[in-house]
Amino acid sequence: MKPQSITPATALLDSLGISYSLHKYESLVSTDFGKEAASTMGLDEALVFKTILFGKAKTAVVAISPVSHKINSKMLAAAVNVRSIEPMDPQVAQRLTGYVRGGISPFGQKKQLPTVLDESALHLERIYVSGGRRGLELGIAPTDLIRALSATTAHIHVD
Repeated sequence: MKPQSITPATALLDSLGISYSLHKYESLVSTDFGKEAASTMGLDEALVFKTILFGKAKTAVVAISPVSHKINSKMLAAAVNVRSIEPMDPQVAQRLTGYVRGGISPFGQKKQLPTVLDESALHLERIYVSGGRRGLELGIAPTDLIRALSATTAHIHVD
């Protein structure tokens, strides 16, 4: 029996037959959602990845990187072959993805956008990303994330 899809992210993964685990917790913060997820779930921050949109609405790029590091916009720009790119205004990101800030999943966005996964994920068996709402994380193999999103990988973070 197929699990009940609870967000557009889980619906997409279910439709693709991709295995994932769901992890629910009560979100009590208004910033640093990824660090809260790691702490609440008892995970190393290097395993929990944040999803941040960069660019403008018509040239948006999804960057996925460990919550323990900052995304370097110059490295991300190089990865997507543009001169420069900056983080997207959170209000625009919410409209573009259909998700609220702190719950933006790389999966099931209104429109699939070019996606870059930090290459550090390739050394991990499983990473955790937002499941499409605050307090919901998905555990997934990085190779499955790449396949589901046609994502590329690059070194996009700084310590």
